[in-house]
Amino acid sequence: MNKYFKLVNFELNRFIKIYISLLAITIISQFLGVVIKSRSYLTEAKNSMSDQSMTQTEFVEQYGKFDFSQIMNSFWFLGPIAICAVALIFYIFLIWYRDWFGKNTFIYRLLMLPTSRLNIYLAKATAIFLMVFGLVALQIILLPLENLLFQSLVPDVFKSVKGTRSLIQSNVALMVIIPKTFVQFLLYYGLGFTAVFILFTAILLERSYRIKGVVMGILYCLAAGAIFLSPILISAIFYNDMFFYPLELLVIETILCLIIMAVSIWIGNLLINKKVNV
Repeated sequence: MNKYFKLVNFELNRFIKIYISLLAITIISQFLGVVIKSRSYLTEAKNSMSDQSMTQTEFVEQYGKFDFSQIMNSFWFLGPIAICAVALIFYIFLIWYRDWFGKNTFIYRLLMLPTSRLNIYLAKATAIFLMVFGLVALQIILLPLENLLFQSLVPDVFKSVKGTRSLIQSNVALMVIIPKTFVQFLLYYGLGFTAVFILFTAILLERSYRIKGVVMGILYCLAAGAIFLSPILISAIFYNDMFFYPLELLVIETILCLIIMAVSIWIGNLLINKKVNV
């Protein structure tokens, strides 16, 4: 177990500079967005009142109040979230391929370590999971702070104040990364982490069988996706959205997700031990 944690720490350290950059981009962009969007609104309000000879109350009655959810739907807020998501998806591939295509083909040294090769597989997955949760935790911390900054910049007469929970529910991206219920958390992140293991297995298929492995990897991804979606497809085939009750569908999808994850890990372990040679 100690060697597993050392491998996790090693993988995190290899990406730490880029990861800190992603955190910095998120913090700077979102706080900058609060300032810019708030000042832009106030400037627009001032110009409109001046041009149309309106009072503050008349302006608010005609154009409505400004609330933080409008900032959350801007590029300043959603842009860094998208950048972080794309970077982590890219890193799912980089975390394996850089070991093969680096200057010293580091994968050979890694696979010769005196530890189970499954630990290498799981350590890479764990590093990605920790980085995902780190970014989510950062967003949870930033949101109320940004809301406080917004409230301090915009006068009471112009703003509509919402709580953190209401703000999360008003933004589709945040509803996904910060689920409302524990069941939704298990569903969203369980599906996401299963996808990571599926891609890991596809990558190892390619590394084990080269050109044939590419086809095998694509077919494996398609098969896993078809299995997961099979309950929904069954309902569609029978033209009955209630073929499964919501709770039944949730249980079935959860079981399928666990099966796919377990099979992916099993195949990945088999490949990294039997097919990937040093």
